[in-house]
Amino acid sequence: MHTSVQYKLSELLALNPEFTQLSVIGSGHINSTWLLKNTDEQFIVQKLNTEVFKHPAQLVSNAQLIEQHLNTKQLQNNYPLEVIKHIATYNREYLIEIDNEHYRVLNYISNSYSEDVIKNAQQSEQAAYAFGVFANALQDFDAQQLHTVIPDFHNLAMRFEQLNTAITNNIINRVKHCADEIKYCLSQQHLITELNNITQHIPLRVCHNDTKINNMLFCSTTHKAKAVIDLDTCMAGFWLYDFGDMVRTFCSPEAEDSTNLHNVVIRKDIFSAIVKGYVAPLKSSMSTLERESLLLGAKIMPLMLSVRFLTDYLNNDVYFKVAHADHNLERAQNQLALYKNILSNEQWMHERLMS
Repeated sequence: MHTSVQYKLSELLALNPEFTQLSVIGSGHINSTWLLKNTDEQFIVQKLNTEVFKHPAQLVSNAQLIEQHLNTKQLQNNYPLEVIKHIATYNREYLIEIDNEHYRVLNYISNSYSEDVIKNAQQSEQAAYAFGVFANALQDFDAQQLHTVIPDFHNLAMRFEQLNTAITNNIINRVKHCADEIKYCLSQQHLITELNNITQHIPLRVCHNDTKINNMLFCSTTHKAKAVIDLDTCMAGFWLYDFGDMVRTFCSPEAEDSTNLHNVVIRKDIFSAIVKGYVAPLKSSMSTLERESLLLGAKIMPLMLSVRFLTDYLNNDVYFKVAHADHNLERAQNQLALYKNILSNEQWMHERLMS
């Protein structure tokens, strides 16, 4: 971060800039995040990516509405986790503009740590439980109050339309390199109909929409769930998306760009832990149909990401950062391997989910 920005932030927070230190924190791919220390105070500073979040004020508004709701729940002893809070500047601003960049300041949750990779089933259960507790606390929050900060974020039909356009345009003649993957993806479009049918009969919920392991904090002492963080993509949606993203990011022992495709499988102990953790706080609130929809989410999320990786590969890698020419193709193959493994374990997963 530039020294002048650091100085301006210190000034806006009524801190002495001579005693202010900033260090990079976190591993997010969208926003830039720093830990700001000043004598005995610590804060989180984020620079918002306005290429992804076109209307940063809406993002902050969403997060503050959720923060206020969770604060109320906490005061009623109905929310056991800590709440991420926005810190105002001395002139009561929560969205800070410096040199045409947008920043916000959040409270720092001490005695905590995050993980980038699931280590074991116990950790998986704790993370899933935290996301379940978060969802449960927001059941009586009107999801339609939230701005749509990223339109069509989980629009499967639109993702297939984008793939078909990329196939038709074939701008750098890559279709021939992924004909099998394209054919297979297009054969799975029946999931669009399944999704449309089921979402007509289940409630619209507040969704976190990025339920990766590194979006929650563990307590450094007890190693239990401490806080759900990164509320940037919270929007109206369906719990099946959050459950599906946990399955997608927790269950495979391989990274999402690994080419060891025979290892890209659902670890049954991890899946069982996700179900146990996530469903426990929500059990009394979910209809049988909504609970069944979670399995559809587990199928949709890796398939949708496969389609997105393939689309970007065909479009000459304009969205996802790549390390080499076939990176997006390898990512697509990885997520398709996971999807196929889910299909082969679908009956077992259904039984585990509904037991």
